[in-house]
Amino acid sequence: MILTLTPNPSLDRTIDLAAPLQRGEVQRATASSAHPGGKGVNIVRALSASGIEALALLPGDASDAVVLALDLERIPHLAMPIGAPLRSNVAITEPDGTTTKVNEPGPVLTQTQLNELLALTVEKSDGAGWLVLAGSLPPGVPSDFYALVIEAVRAAHGSRAPRIAVDSSGAPLKECLRAAPDLLKPNGEELAELTGLSTGPELEADPAAAAAASVTLLKNGVGAVLATLGSKGAVLTTSHGSFHGRGPAIKAKSTVGAGDSALSGYLLATLRGDSPEACLQQAVAHGAAAASLPGTMVPSLAQTTPGTVAVTVLAPAEEN
Repeated sequence: MILTLTPNPSLDRTIDLAAPLQRGEVQRATASSAHPGGKGVNIVRALSASGIEALALLPGDASDAVVLALDLERIPHLAMPIGAPLRSNVAITEPDGTTTKVNEPGPVLTQTQLNELLALTVEKSDGAGWLVLAGSLPPGVPSDFYALVIEAVRAAHGSRAPRIAVDSSGAPLKECLRAAPDLLKPNGEELAELTGLSTGPELEADPAAAAAASVTLLKNGVGAVLATLGSKGAVLTTSHGSFHGRGPAIKAKSTVGAGDSALSGYLLATLRGDSPEACLQQAVAHGAAAASLPGTMVPSLAQTTPGTVAVTVLAPAEEN
C-alpha cells in the first residue's frame, strides 16, 4: 500500500483556451473541469486508476468541496477536520499545451492540528510500502515539517517503516534533506535550487548535468533522485547508477499533474520489483501519458507505453 500526505490540498480547476493567453483581454474558454488536487491526491488518483492500493491523508472538513469531490470520484482518502475551507487553484491551458497556474496559499493550521496530522500519518504509515510527502505547506507551517514527519515515522516503526519519498519545493524540500528521505522527486528548477548547481533550464536541457547534480544529493544521504525534465524525460540516480529515460515526442494537452503521474509510475514499478531502468521507463511513460490527456486527468497503467521509453546509462554504479 502507498500512503500519501498532502498538507495543503486544493480544488484544482482547469480552463482550456482556444487561443494563446492574452493578458488584460477577455477570452472565452472552450472547456473547464474541476478535480480534487494536491500532489499526494493526484498520486493516489493515478495509483487507484491502475488498481494499486493507496490512501491519501489530508486536512479538510467532510463538507469541504475538496473532500466532497474525493468522495464523488471514489478516491481513497482520510481527511482530518480543521474547521476552515481548503484552497482552490486555477490552471489555464493553451492549445500548444502551455499551462499557467495560479495557486492560493491555503488555510492556516494550528500547532495542535499539525500535531494531529503528524500523529495520523505515523499511525497510518504502519505497514505501508511507501509514504509520499507531497506538495507545498500551508501558511505558517514550519518549513521542516516534512523532516519532522520522516523522523517521527522512522522512530515509531523502526525497520518496519515505509520507504519515504518527498515531492515538494523551496524550503520544505531543502529542510527534508536532514532526514535523508529514500527518494526525492524534483524537477529541473527544484534540483538546481537544492544543489546550487547550474539553473533549472540548463539542467532540463542536459540530463548528464542533472545526474551530476543528483549525485551530490546521494552523497548527502538521499537514497535516490528521480528528476523530471519536461520534454527531455527524466533522470534516475540511485546507488545502481544514473540513467536517462526519454519517450517518443507527444503532443502535450496539459502538463498539470504530469510530474505527479511520473512519480506514481515509478512507485508502482518499485512495488513490482522492477529494475531501476524499468522503474524509470514506467515513470517517463506515466508522465508522458498524463501530459497527453486534457486538464487534470491521470492515466491508468493500461494507457502507458513504457516499452517505447529509451534508457541511457549516464554513469555506472561505481561512479555514484
